[in-house]
Amino acid sequence: MTTTSKKTKTIYWIFTGLLSLGMLTSSIPGLLGAQQAITFITGLGYPAYMIPFFSVAKILGVIAILIPGYPRIKEWAYAGLTFDLVGATYSQMGKGTPIPQCMFMLIWFAILFGSYIYYHKKLNVA
Repeated sequence: MTTTSKKTKTIYWIFTGLLSLGMLTSSIPGLLGAQQAITFITGLGYPAYMIPFFSVAKILGVIAILIPGYPRIKEWAYAGLTFDLVGATYSQMGKGTPIPQCMFMLIWFAILFGSYIYYHKKLNVA
């Protein structure tokens, strides 16, 4: 294994680990029916019955990204997680959250795109 491929794989796993951790920690409270998750989602204007759907979708996306192989499913998972982040950001702005308070979402977009970009670099190096 070359130094470049080792570096690429390490960076990929850092981004992917952070992405997975973030998506799982944001989905588990909703899956468990935590009041904080219900308040947050309904505060964005979504009905409470959507919480399990959002939670399960994020968990399945993380599983798809972490399991080796299945490149087409991984692409769909990355797309789904992107839609999740875009929807969350847009919903926050739509409810009137000031844009500077929504800027922290850029961190999650950077982590998501880092994972995606290094996933493809990893494929080309391997």
